[in-house]
Amino acid sequence: MSALSFNSVSKIYPAKQAGAAAFKALDQVGFEVQEGEFFGLLGPNGAGKTTLISILAGLTRATEGRVLVHGHDVQADYAAARKLLGVVPQELVFDPFFTVRESLKIQSGYFGVKKNEAWIDELLDSLGLSDKANANMRQLSGGMKRRVLVAQALVHKPRVIVLDEPTAGVDVELRQTLWQFIAKLNKQGHTVLLTTHYLEEAEALCGRIAMLKRGQMVALERTSDLLRSATSQVLRFKLDGDLPPALAAIGRVTGRIVQLPVHNALEIENHLATLRFAGLVAEDVEIRQADLEDVFLEVMNRKQPAQGVAA
Repeated sequence: MSALSFNSVSKIYPAKQAGAAAFKALDQVGFEVQEGEFFGLLGPNGAGKTTLISILAGLTRATEGRVLVHGHDVQADYAAARKLLGVVPQELVFDPFFTVRESLKIQSGYFGVKKNEAWIDELLDSLGLSDKANANMRQLSGGMKRRVLVAQALVHKPRVIVLDEPTAGVDVELRQTLWQFIAKLNKQGHTVLLTTHYLEEAEALCGRIAMLKRGQMVALERTSDLLRSATSQVLRFKLDGDLPPALAAIGRVTGRIVQLPVHNALEIENHLATLRFAGLVAEDVEIRQADLEDVFLEVMNRKQPAQGVAA
């Protein structure tokens, strides 16, 4: 049995005013996540990732289709489905009136879990929260609040862990601590569904990846197969000055670092010649294999059939 099943899921938001078109946030999205899998769900902002997770968590209803958690429909059998899920949301949502330990005990009570102090202590220790156990939630930094959200999602030992941008805006230490702990739980058999904009995390952690674009699924493959499918390598160099327009249209620029897709030696020479002609000098030139970010951009830039809009 699959841990998660998304069966032709669509979500349509009605028009906000007369004469306007309805908005289709999800359009017949379907895939399955196998038990024990570490699965990545990627897409640009507005692609529908959080909408899909909201449907999974029972926070919103699908217009069409079904979502199952270990065979339990998230609407028809919501209590059983919810017990199997631990969801870490994007937003920092917390109760300001309780300490960290009290918050975890209250969260345990929602699921009927009692006498789990040993597990709470393990969560606090694994997530670097032991010294904050008796601190009020209002006193915590944003990164510490994020750690508490992770602990709350795991306090009832869910079989499926859903992480919606769990490392957004947090420091390197938390990222390392979190991924070590989540990887440990995954090895113990927990299924993990991850959305992230840090594609190096998805490349390192996820065995399979689905990509969404404008509410439609545009890729679903093993991570290794996605990387092998890249049609180009990458010419990487440092540059002082602005790229010529022809290269700026295809390049990825981060500060002084420029990355251009290349398919053969002739393309490499043409790009470097264009720079020389513009009076620019490329420094620290290298050729590297495409990574998941390159593949992601390639998939997102493919032409997509026009999306149907509900009346």
